[in-house]
Amino acid sequence: MSGAAPAAPAPSRLLPLTLIVVANLAAMSLWFSATAVVPAMRLEAEIPPELAAWFTGGVQIGFVAGTLISVVLGLSDRIEGRLLFCASTLTASAANLAILALPPDSWAIVGLRFATGMCMAGIYPVGMRLAAGWARADMGLLVGLLIGALTVGSAAPHLFLALGGLDWRLTLGVGSAVAACGGLAILAVREGPASRRATGFDPRYVLRYWTDRPVRYANFGYLGHMWELYAMWAWLSVFLTAAFSATAGADAGLHAALVTFAAIAVGGPSAVLAGYAADRLGRTVVTSFCMAISGGCALLIGLFFDAPPVLLVAVVLVWGLTVAADSAQFSASVAELSTPETVGTMLTLQTSVGFMLTLATINLVPWTAELFGWRWAFAPLALGPAFGVWAMLRLRAMPESVRIAGGRR
Repeated sequence: MSGAAPAAPAPSRLLPLTLIVVANLAAMSLWFSATAVVPAMRLEAEIPPELAAWFTGGVQIGFVAGTLISVVLGLSDRIEGRLLFCASTLTASAANLAILALPPDSWAIVGLRFATGMCMAGIYPVGMRLAAGWARADMGLLVGLLIGALTVGSAAPHLFLALGGLDWRLTLGVGSAVAACGGLAILAVREGPASRRATGFDPRYVLRYWTDRPVRYANFGYLGHMWELYAMWAWLSVFLTAAFSATAGADAGLHAALVTFAAIAVGGPSAVLAGYAADRLGRTVVTSFCMAISGGCALLIGLFFDAPPVLLVAVVLVWGLTVAADSAQFSASVAELSTPETVGTMLTLQTSVGFMLTLATINLVPWTAELFGWRWAFAPLALGPAFGVWAMLRLRAMPESVRIAGGRR
């Protein structure tokens, strides 16, 4: 009597997931490369605050433009992920390296940052889609691993700057080389068994961002999270330099760079732990908990501005730990709530709208600092997490939320 053929063993995930994580960590070192070196650049040239803000804002606008193009053309669901990722990373590395040919106070740097941001549209959401393709019952953990790598990569320029003795040219050069290596490494990755390639673009995919009610509230949660995250990352070093100036003197910039690296990088392992917890406790629970703490830190950190540095650093590290921990869970929720052939487009659209929002808060922080001083510059960021907690608790109450985290919501 013949029986059914045994099922083929699931392909090993260790090598592809390792390469995806390493490649994303390397590529994301480009995002804050110019932002991290602003204090060092100011030792050579007068860089006005509005220009410094656009060193980050240019990347955000470029990313929004790139993701919108990707959404309209359906690139992230139609082009092989590793090829799109590689081409985008190599181009972004070249744009970042080209900054070395310009004086530190040149507005042309903003154009290069815009180009870098456009290329990031082929890196960040594509990396998430590649990771999601290898998910089984652990979507939160896998996307958490990826976001953890992205977080550490975003912190890397601050470490390069500190180890390089505040040499901003060395920081940009090392960051570009590291990212290029990551772009080449991704070529060894193949698509996971859960991946589905779209055969064409359907504009109805875009409408689901708003018309699909559970997806809409997952995206609302993400917007609350993004209101806070990138503004904190962009301006923390400047905030700490001002806070440390009374006690560290000429070394305030170096101390600020090291603490900023630690505060951003600690979000890497916290994103992995949050992903593990969300797969078991529920995504809405973990995201609401993290946003409640991070929002409280944004609101109250000004109270520690003149406190002993050890207390200020402790609060900053708690903030860094929680502000990024939940990042992956909004993307994981959208991936679970979307059909397989639309995951790439939905994730790209989610990040596009989220980063468009960051343009407001990145400029809000220095404006608030000008009015009230750096002590209270971060307080308005607490509004975002409050909105995000409301949205995720609304999502939790919907019957469709059983599709999230295997029914754990």
